[in-house]
Amino acid sequence: MGTAGRSRPQILFTVDVEEFDTAVEFGHDIPLTEQIAVSTRGLRLLAERFDAVGARTTLFTTANYALHETELIRSLSHKHEIASHGYYHTTFEPADLLKSRLELEKLLGQPITGFRRARMGFVDPTDVQQAGYQYNSSLHPTWLPGRYNHWGEPRHPFREQGVWQIPASVTPTLRLPLFWLSLKNFPWAYYKQLCRQTLKADGFLNLYVHPWEFTDLSAYEKIPAYVKRHSRDELLDRVESLLRYLKPQGEFSTMGEFARGLTFHV
Repeated sequence: MGTAGRSRPQILFTVDVEEFDTAVEFGHDIPLTEQIAVSTRGLRLLAERFDAVGARTTLFTTANYALHETELIRSLSHKHEIASHGYYHTTFEPADLLKSRLELEKLLGQPITGFRRARMGFVDPTDVQQAGYQYNSSLHPTWLPGRYNHWGEPRHPFREQGVWQIPASVTPTLRLPLFWLSLKNFPWAYYKQLCRQTLKADGFLNLYVHPWEFTDLSAYEKIPAYVKRHSRDELLDRVESLLRYLKPQGEFSTMGEFARGLTFHV
């Protein structure tokens, strides 16, 4: 499975840091400055909760966002891992893989080893390897109607073209997704139980959220309720509660540390 040999289960609570183009996707015409500002408000609030719990995380950021919020990303890089989320969130080209990595490395003065494509889209593993990444966490091994059907894909980390593929977590049998929409919409006690059971069964738990979720989204009337539900303080409280609930069951890890451990134990 790739996680054998670890002393404790690994909790990977990751954040996709991006322009708030979800509002644009649902029909709002907002400028880039507003897209950046919304994500920044949420990211600062979320980082405070990580500090309160003592959780270290991986922040998959677009180069475009990082270039607009250089000081914030540099500051967060002292505690958390920064990885690539492409160059822009709305568009993707294979050349963005290398371009975004080099831009982030120039900004931070440290290696960028991981990648996740926006909206968990497919990316050619050869392109990821050639762009110099050590791991890719773009696979969500479940079925999301209207997005993708990865039901038959592996649930556990695996090597492909010399790169570790680290899937987002789904439950072992039914492959229920445990991603950001589940955090918002599943019954709370049930969601926490599913996370705990998956962590115990798999030896790792790979979750992801977005900073803009943790802001007041009420003004964006075209965004559906299932996307806006439990935003701002209520969702921040949920995340802190979840992290405190999981903390005794494992240890918080960055994705890069997790990938290096996979290589060591392979």
